[in-house]
Amino acid sequence: MFEADAASRALGIELIEAGEGRAVTRMRVTAEMVNGHDIAHGGYVFLLADTTFACACNSYGPVTVAAGADITFVTSAHLGDELTATASERTRFGRSGIYDVTVTRGGEVVAEFRGRSRVIGK
Repeated sequence: MFEADAASRALGIELIEAGEGRAVTRMRVTAEMVNGHDIAHGGYVFLLADTTFACACNSYGPVTVAAGADITFVTSAHLGDELTATASERTRFGRSGIYDVTVTRGGEVVAEFRGRSRVIGK
C-alpha cells in the first residue's frame, strides 16, 4: 500500500518498519511545510501520523481505511526537524480497529493521534 501512496512519498515520508498492527515512519519538515507562524503546519503532522496509521492497519492484508481520526498537538515542529511517527494497534474487533500514533522529534512528543479503522475489502 505504501509503495502506491504518491502523496506520502512526495512529501519525503519514509517507511522505516511495518508489521502486524504496527508501523514506523519518518519525515523531515521542509520550507513548504512551514506556516505563517514559522512552525510546521498541523496538516503535515496529521498527514505523517495518518500515513503511519494506514501502514499499521493495512498490515494484515485486507483493504482498510480510516473511519475517523483525531490529533492532539503537544508542541510545535520547525523547519528542518526530523519527525518520527510510531503506530501501534490498541484493539481490533470485527471489521474495526483502534490505533494510536505518537509523533516525536528526538525523544520529545510533538503530537498524539488516534485513528479508527474499518476493513472494506479482502
